[in-house]
Amino acid sequence: MTRCGTVALAGRPNVGKSTLLNALVGEHLAIVAPKPQSTRMPVIGLLTRDDAQFIFTDSPGLLEPEYKLHEAMRTAALRAIADAEVIAYLHPLAEYPAPPLAQVARLEGPPSAPVVIVYTKADLAPPRGDVLAVSALTGAGLDALLAALRVHIPESPFHYDPDEIATQPMRFFAAEFIREAAFEQLHAELPYSVACEIDEFREGAEPVYIRAVVYVERDSQKGIVIGEGGRAIKALGAAARGKIETLLGQRVFLDLHVKVLPKWRRHEPSLKRLGYAQS
Repeated sequence: MTRCGTVALAGRPNVGKSTLLNALVGEHLAIVAPKPQSTRMPVIGLLTRDDAQFIFTDSPGLLEPEYKLHEAMRTAALRAIADAEVIAYLHPLAEYPAPPLAQVARLEGPPSAPVVIVYTKADLAPPRGDVLAVSALTGAGLDALLAALRVHIPESPFHYDPDEIATQPMRFFAAEFIREAAFEQLHAELPYSVACEIDEFREGAEPVYIRAVVYVERDSQKGIVIGEGGRAIKALGAAARGKIETLLGQRVFLDLHVKVLPKWRRHEPSLKRLGYAQS
C-alpha cells in the first residue's frame, strides 16, 4: 500500500525551513533570504519517493507578532501545525537542544500530530550521533529524514501526480520570486514593506506576459524601489524574471509597476486583498 500525507515544516524564523523544502523537492520553490521572516504564506512542495508521497508545507516562522501581518503569519503557521499528519520541527544544530515545540509555538498542549525533531544547518556545527541532523546545502541527512517521516504518514493513495512538485499556481510563485528579488536587491528593512500582486498572467503568450504591482507603504519607499532613472526597479525585475523563467522553463516579459498602499502591513483589508489573511 502506498503512503501519502502532509508534513509541516515548523520552527522559529530563519531555521532553514525554506532551504530544506527546496532541497527536498529539488526545485527552488520557496523564498530563501538571509533575513528572517521572508516566508509570509505557506508554500506547498511535493515529493514522491518510491511508495510514499510527502506533501510538505513550508510555513512562516513561529514569531511574536508585532503587527497585523505578523498575526496573519502566525495564524498560518499554527494552521499548518494543526492540519499536519506529521510535524518536522526544525532547530539549528548549533543551538542544541531544541526547546519543546509547544513552548516555541505557545500551544496549550502538545500538537496532535507526531513531532520529529530535525536539527538543521548540520554543516555549520560539530556532528552529534544521537540526533537527526540535516544539511540542506550538502544534502546530508535528507534520506534519513524522509525515512523518519515516512513512518508517520498514513497508508493512502497518492493525492497528486508523482511528477508534480507544487500545488500552487505559477501566479503565486511569480509574486513570491518578485519579493525574493526585493530581499536581494533592496537593503535594510525595506523588503519587509514590499508586497506583490499579479495583475495579469498570460501563460499562453510567447514570451509569457506577467504584469505585477510592487506595493510599498510610503512615497519615500517608492522612490527607492524605482531608483534613479529606474535602475533599481530594472535590476529587481531582471532578477525576478530569471527566477520565474527557471521554474516555468519559458521566456518571460515581466511588466513591473510600483504603487503605495499605506500601512498595508497593519491594515486588515489590505492583508486580505494581498492574500496574507483569510477573507
